[in-house]
Amino acid sequence: MNKKIKYILITIFTVAGFLVALAANLIFPQVADAELKEYPVGDYNMSGNDFYIVLLVVLAAGYLIAGIVSGFDEERKEKYRKRAPFRFACGIALALWDILGTKTQVFTQPFFPGPAGILEAFVQEGDFILQNTLYSLRLYLFGFLAGTVVGVVTGVLVGWFPKVHYWVEPVLKIAGVIPAVAWMPFALTLLPTPFSAAVFLIVISVWFQVATLTAAGVASTPKAMMEAGRTLGGNQLYLVFHVAIPHAMPSIFTGITTANAFAFTILVMAEMMGQPGGLGYYINASKVWSAYYKVFAAILVMAILFSLITKIQSLIEARVLRWQKGVVK
Repeated sequence: MNKKIKYILITIFTVAGFLVALAANLIFPQVADAELKEYPVGDYNMSGNDFYIVLLVVLAAGYLIAGIVSGFDEERKEKYRKRAPFRFACGIALALWDILGTKTQVFTQPFFPGPAGILEAFVQEGDFILQNTLYSLRLYLFGFLAGTVVGVVTGVLVGWFPKVHYWVEPVLKIAGVIPAVAWMPFALTLLPTPFSAAVFLIVISVWFQVATLTAAGVASTPKAMMEAGRTLGGNQLYLVFHVAIPHAMPSIFTGITTANAFAFTILVMAEMMGQPGGLGYYINASKVWSAYYKVFAAILVMAILFSLITKIQSLIEARVLRWQKGVVK
């Protein structure tokens, strides 16, 4: 089969899953007795199901355009081809979820709402969800960036200077095994605001992971590289910044990636225990009123937010470690 025709079929296959989900929503009758409330969105009234239909159309159109654009680049075309079966499966899963969760409500309600039910939360109070998302993002960035900086500095000092290693390395081992959330009572008591307390907890969770792997990366710098740096006239500062830290970069990014998951976990836990806002706070407030569709909406936002942050980290890592391309698998 011609490669061009084969790729066109792959593009159609990718989009077909979401078109099946769209057809299932439009054709399958609403069997269960469920009220689809409408809310004002701009100049229109929209229900969660209307939002779901719009989302399916956007996804189908987006992947169709992505398929066309990727067709002009071999590397992107290959990535698109590999992900086609998964995207098709996502569309089929949405169709089944819609039928079982919304149309027939075979799933126990209100604990497992369909996609239209979850999207109703965005139609109903999208501004409030956005407000809490921005609060979580601000809290995360303050804590994660501060923890990363402190972790890298600590790791470099521990990995490079034997005296610092002697005094600080045992502290790292002791503090590292204590879950960051265990410090919450002290943080809430000693720090002036709940926000600063949450930032402190995130810093602690990030600091240990980044510091430990940074120290290991710096300490494992080959002696041959150090001797080469000294031969070229490099002083202590030069060796640290131009030899040890570049060599430790893969370990540093491994620590940052690991710490990211811990930071997100602590973020949600901190918001559930005393924050005036954030996605964790939103989940807690929704759970009290048994509004489980809002809980799932917040979880969906978390998944998207975490995926975007991870993707940005991957792009930065790929840029900084571009020398590894073709060297490591």
